[in-house]
Amino acid sequence: MPNSNSAKKRMRQNVTRRDQNRSIKSAVRTQIRKVRAAVATGEVEVSEVEFRAVAKKLDRAAARNVIHANAAARTKSRLSKAIKNLKNAGDAVSA
Repeated sequence: MPNSNSAKKRMRQNVTRRDQNRSIKSAVRTQIRKVRAAVATGEVEVSEVEFRAVAKKLDRAAARNVIHANAAARTKSRLSKAIKNLKNAGDAVSA
C-alpha cells in the first residue's frame, strides 16, 4: 500500500485509467469479432459497416495510447484484406 499522499493519488489514478483502458480494449475486441463474424458468414455490406466502426475505435485507442499505433494499423490492414478477399470471391462466383 502507498504511504505518501502523492503515491495514494497515483494509485487512484492508475485504477481509474486501467478501468477506462480495459473498457476501450474490450469494445475494440468486440467490434473486431463482429467484423470477423460478418466476413465468415460472407456478408460483405455488414462487414464493411462494422469495419468502419472498428477502424474508428482502433484509431481512437491508438491516439490515446491504449494500444500501439502499429498494432491498430496491422489489425485494420488484416481486416481490410479479409473483406477485400471476400469481395473478390463474390465477384468470381457471380462472373
